[in-house]
Amino acid sequence: MNTKVWKVDKNVDNLENNPQIVDAAHFLLENEVVALPTETVYGLGGNAESDDAVGKIFSAKGRPGDNPLIIHIADKSQLCRFVTEIPDKAETLMESFWPGPLTIIFKKKAGVLSELATAGLETVAVRMPDHPVALALLEKCQLPIAAPSANSSGKPSPTKAEHVIEDLNGKIAGVLDGGATGVGVESTVVDCTEPIPVILRPGGVTREQLERVVGEVRLDPALVNEESKPKSPGMKYTHYAPNAPLFLVDGSPAFIQKLVDEQKKNGLRVGVLTTEETHREYDAEFVLACGKRKELETVATGLYDALRTFNQVGVDVIYSEVFPHTGVGDAIMNRLQKAAGNKKIIE
Repeated sequence: MNTKVWKVDKNVDNLENNPQIVDAAHFLLENEVVALPTETVYGLGGNAESDDAVGKIFSAKGRPGDNPLIIHIADKSQLCRFVTEIPDKAETLMESFWPGPLTIIFKKKAGVLSELATAGLETVAVRMPDHPVALALLEKCQLPIAAPSANSSGKPSPTKAEHVIEDLNGKIAGVLDGGATGVGVESTVVDCTEPIPVILRPGGVTREQLERVVGEVRLDPALVNEESKPKSPGMKYTHYAPNAPLFLVDGSPAFIQKLVDEQKKNGLRVGVLTTEETHREYDAEFVLACGKRKELETVATGLYDALRTFNQVGVDVIYSEVFPHTGVGDAIMNRLQKAAGNKKIIE
């Protein structure tokens, strides 16, 4: 398959009728899959009402079939097509955070969406992306679009069109190149089918932000207890992993350097994932600062690009600093723990 690449300036007027958007929308209407930029990461979009289109998403990614997809919409009015009810707290969250990096779980109507997209569950995950290119495409095709991250399953999510092409060139119909994404980690997933909302996946909207508008918000037990079964099936898989084994290190830079030195004696090329505050304290084959510890939003933005960079330079093992579980730090540590397969070294 020849994968088309459309470069789109997200700042131009009348994006909905941009020729590249129109062309990409045509592919979606023909049940092909197209990668699109969002404010979090690039998504791999397909018609959520079509088994054919959704099947192509799973095939291109190599994604397990019991891993449900998030449905993207351009307008809240589209919800009535495929959800049975909109709880009051869900309505409040939509008013506060849509468009934006928040996915809400609703009870779904039967027989509307592809069962492949929802993995046979009685619920559906929905969000409205905060990116002009994504919204223009959704407006143009007027379809609910299933869109997981546009990468090979298990690998770091794509924050640039180049990342998508690296993983999926020849496997999908096209890529809308709208430049680098902003937030850098995926959306927060919140289950609103119960009286108290439950975070199933931390992301671009923090628990503190959610609680300011709806009161108490709980965490899925699987986020804090590895032995608990995740309520969201996709959370049980390893994700975001670079090629080299990644270890999280809860310790001082001096302790991390000791680990690096031991591996260097064994002839291994070592990578260190750190921040701008401490990157000069390491002597390793490749030291990469993915942001500022004092500004965790910058770490979130640079995280996946950093993990992919380690692949490009070809290190044999990676040690990563850990980050506080506050604000977007919850999302950062969730992704790093998944990428490391929960491998952790404590000083």
